[in-house]
Amino acid sequence: MILDLHNHSIRSDDGKARVENYCQWIRKRGLPLDGFVLSEHRQFDAESDYSALADEFGLVILKASEVETDYGHVLVFGVNEPLLAAFDFARIDLPLTLVLEEAERAGAVAVPCHPGRPNVGLFAHYAARGAVPGVAIVETRNGGSRAGENELSEREAARHGYRAIGGSDAHIVSHIGRCATRFADPIRSMDDLVAALRGGRYEPISWPSTSPS
Repeated sequence: MILDLHNHSIRSDDGKARVENYCQWIRKRGLPLDGFVLSEHRQFDAESDYSALADEFGLVILKASEVETDYGHVLVFGVNEPLLAAFDFARIDLPLTLVLEEAERAGAVAVPCHPGRPNVGLFAHYAARGAVPGVAIVETRNGGSRAGENELSEREAARHGYRAIGGSDAHIVSHIGRCATRFADPIRSMDDLVAALRGGRYEPISWPSTSPS
């Protein structure tokens, strides 16, 4: 099963894509995606209901968040009420250790994204300040990365023994499906996704035009 784990809609301040248009693009282009995750910036979109679109287009549509920490940006899967109460998602300087600890306590999964990117990527901060305990998974294939960033992410993830995912980081419709994650197990809900991420039976993938290799 293939899911694109990192995308933004118009609910994000820099997103220009409507969720319906993502669905239409996937089907029109015949992209090999079974679904995608919306990870809006500095918030969790609890209001939007995409179940009708999911049924209409035969896609899994899930919701996560992208928060900003002192070690770069982090995707959070499995956001729930205890986690929303644990810290302010709108902050741009959240301690990474806090996000990791509270995500674990709430049964969620925190994944540093585009870790090879300067300033907002995990490994740039590792180079200056050292590694952070508790990181287990990072996004090594990001569809918005510049040349060399995904390669750096893959090298450093391997060096630290981290598992890896992929996501497009799409902000416009035509960018969805650049990178994704292939899972060995079926995923129909966020609970399924969290369990799968913890289980480790997955791999990041990308297509030739955006391959980091």
